[in-house]
Order: sequence, then C-alpha cells, then structure tokens
Amino acid sequence: MKRIHHQPQSDYYDERIVPIDEKICELLKQRKEISNNRPGMPFNEYISAWATKYGFYENFLHSIFWSLKVEEHYRPMVEPNGFRKLIPVQKSVEKDGRFYSVTSIHQYTNASVVKLIIEWDSTMDSPTDTREHTFFELSIGEKYDCRMNNGSGSTGLNIRNFVVSPALHDDISGLDFIFKEFNEPFMENPTGLEIMIHVD
Repeated sequence: MKRIHHQPQSDYYDERIVPIDEKICELLKQRKEISNNRPGMPFNEYISAWATKYGFYENFLHSIFWSLKVEEHYRPMVEPNGFRKLIPVQKSVEKDGRFYSVTSIHQYTNASVVKLIIEWDSTMDSPTDTREHTFFELSIGEKYDCRMNNGSGSTGLNIRNFVVSPALHDDISGLDFIFKEFNEPFMENPTGLEIMIHVD
C-alpha cells in the first residue's frame, strides 16, 4: 500500500480531552452510517451559523467538513509491483466525436493497471472546450477497488491510468469496464457521460 503522509507526531497532547476526541470519532462513525457515507457538504448558512455559535472560523469548519466529505481520498492505494504480463484488449467506443479505447491491461502480482485512451480531432476544439480537464471513475464490480492513479495528455489525446485491486484474472472475458465522467474530483458534478467497454 502507498502510505499516506501524516503530520509529524506532536510532543504534546492534553490527555484530559481523550474522552472528547474518542467521542468525536464515535460521532463521525455515526455520521457515516446515517448518510450511507455520502454526507455531502453542509450549506454555507449552516457553517456560518455554527461558526458564530461555537466560536470558529468559517474557513476552518469548511475545511473540516470537506475533509470528511472526501474521506476516500485518504484510503491507502495499492502500489502495483511485480509486473507479470500484458493482456491485449483492443476494444473501443466512439461517442460524440471522441474515441475511447482500452488497448491492454498491465498485470502485476498485486494489482492491474487499466489505461483509458481518449482520442479526438483537436482541430474541432473550441476555446471554451474543457473536456480534457474532466475526471473519470472506473467501475468493474463491487469486488474490485478502482482508483485513478495518474494521467497525461497532448493535443487530441488523453490517457488515464486506473489501478485495480485485487488484480484481475488473466482471463477477462465477460468483464464490463464502465467509465463515468465528472467535472470535479471525488465523483462530483457528473457530466452524464458513461462509457462501457465490454470484453467478449
């Protein structure tokens, strides 16, 4: 697993607040359960009222609730190691003038890496076209954790790399790779675009 960079261990902690901090953790767990882990963000008027009532800065409260909203971002991600083989896929879907392809899958001992390649005719781009700055999420099924690792691009070409764990079977027949597009990270503000690439 990739390790999350934690803040350095503090030399000081007031042990009298241990019960309070534990209670905070208990309430956070309860908050997740009630919201089915999709809490959203409190409206600004709520944050403003709570800041006034309890003596906090609004930006401070906003940062706390934002961190709670994107908790999945802090989940350790598998770092692929022990490269084994390449599995050819060679499947593509065309939609709205763009070509979405999965040409191969990189197989590692502990994970798989799926590359989504997006190609289009850049001469048709308009100055206001921001499609190359959107975000994609990959879904293969509940069994697999899919996380976008990195990406790259140039004029008319964009590549997104997804780490899938546990590793896919070498026989990927029958799998559906479903890519959903979002305007913001953490599955925020979906564009409505969904690409499904089926492997026969």
